[in-house]
Amino acid sequence: MALSKLSMPGTPQHFLECGIEDCERNCQYYCNPCHLKLCEQCRNKHLKSPENDDHEVVLYQQRKRQLPKEKCKSHKTKDVDLLCKECQVPLCSKCTTLRDHQGHTFLDLETIYAEKFSICQEEINKIQEYFLPTSEDLQTDIKDDATKIKKIMDNIRTSMKAEAESLKSLVDKVQSENMKHLDQIEHSLLEDLNSQDKAFSDYITYLQDLVKEYHGYLSATKSQKLISLTSEALKIQPIPETTKPCPPEFTAGQYSKEDITHLLGRINVPRVKREGRKIKKMNHLTLNKDSREHTKQIAQKSNMKQRLSLSFSVTEVREFTVPGVDGVWHMSLDQSGRLWVSDLIGNLVQTDLQGNHLRKIETRGGHGYHTVTQNGIMIFTDEYKRVINRITMDNNITEFIKTGDWEPISIHSSHINGDLLVGMAKSGEGKVTRYNKTGKELQNIQRDDKGLGLYSYPRYITEKINGDICTSDWGKAVVVVNKSGQHRFSYTGQGSLFNPYGICTDVLGHILVCDDYSIHILDQDGQFLSLLLTQQQARHPICVNKDNENNLYVGQGITFNNKIKVFKYLQ
Repeated sequence: MALSKLSMPGTPQHFLECGIEDCERNCQYYCNPCHLKLCEQCRNKHLKSPENDDHEVVLYQQRKRQLPKEKCKSHKTKDVDLLCKECQVPLCSKCTTLRDHQGHTFLDLETIYAEKFSICQEEINKIQEYFLPTSEDLQTDIKDDATKIKKIMDNIRTSMKAEAESLKSLVDKVQSENMKHLDQIEHSLLEDLNSQDKAFSDYITYLQDLVKEYHGYLSATKSQKLISLTSEALKIQPIPETTKPCPPEFTAGQYSKEDITHLLGRINVPRVKREGRKIKKMNHLTLNKDSREHTKQIAQKSNMKQRLSLSFSVTEVREFTVPGVDGVWHMSLDQSGRLWVSDLIGNLVQTDLQGNHLRKIETRGGHGYHTVTQNGIMIFTDEYKRVINRITMDNNITEFIKTGDWEPISIHSSHINGDLLVGMAKSGEGKVTRYNKTGKELQNIQRDDKGLGLYSYPRYITEKINGDICTSDWGKAVVVVNKSGQHRFSYTGQGSLFNPYGICTDVLGHILVCDDYSIHILDQDGQFLSLLLTQQQARHPICVNKDNENNLYVGQGITFNNKIKVFKYLQ
């Protein structure tokens, strides 16, 4: 029985069927003149027909958009299919005979519609791929600058207070020293005056005693005593010489507000022309090394796309065993042809592509919890400690990123720009966080445009060639957002029970996801294309990955089964 037909272009569907009658194969191609969906076999037959020699048959995703059906306002039974060049009014073929359009030029409306549709799509892509990310980056820079300005101002305030406290301390010190000096001068002057005062007290006592002595002579009953008074006895000691004190003088400090400003420092606003923020140009988006390499890869993949197509017969290439793991629950391939494999009990093993053991690390285990960066560094999450670790080439494990109260579950290193995409969970809610190569948080994706949560437990995560982020949400769906975080679609499987596990993408934009029984293949817009493997071909496929030769690696999650099978599914 045929499955449901495609209802609207660009909307996710479970199955896209060939448009030839009685053909139930998957649609891959589109004939633009006929507006006909075709599978590969029907495409070949269609092009062999002589009357179709000049027909343009393209991949379905590259199809020319069909003109919507619209009835002519003047001729109700006719469809609008022309455009009057002079009047810029849509018309039907019968309208060309009207007097209002005599001598006018008429254009094919479908061609113009397709061109305008393509232009509009290009503008949307420009907004999503350049203007929005660039604006968001600039906004982030502005917020970073605001944070930096606040920090700078706080540092200046601290410095100003420190300068003032330092000056106060110096003032107190000088004041104390001046007071001490003044006390010393006062003590010296008073000591001298006290000495003079004592000298005069002694002299006055001497005079008083002398007066008494002279009165004794005067009151003597015998004249002989007064007559015997010698001139030496009548000599009075001179008055002691003294000096007046010379008190110190205080010279008041001569200072102004400007002097204090000079001591405390001043705030200077640079008189320079403010530098404009650099807006990267669209044609300079690929100047850095990573982007140049990505552009090269895109060109190679574009050439490869022209040669590759989805095959409906899967060929097993080889099978190998990974030592040291209890089931293959996740794998990461690096650029040098080495493979990291993990199970659920914390065994993380590195092998070559034939299964030869290279090294082993003891971790806490998980689902899609490890990834390899472009420069070959293994990164894995520890959801219990809520950290992301790095493993160096000498097997040293270092903490790289702390995730707060969010448990990091899945992780993927972008092949486009090296960013880290991390699936996290907390209290039944999930989110995806983007970090750059240095561990700086760049983006949080948690809700759709209606405010509804996108994730509950994102346990596997990957990225498409266009930057879309694809996540297997436990027991729920495959959730796909674009690189700006806008929800594109969710895929919930082919039946009532769908539990997505490992996920990867290929050069044609397909999404491949395991459900423990088979591997579902979706196109770039989330439309189901086929089930890739049967239970006989790969028992309990749990994780998938692919190499540069487009070989598909399938890991089996069966206990005590540590096998990986390699398949060809593109031809």
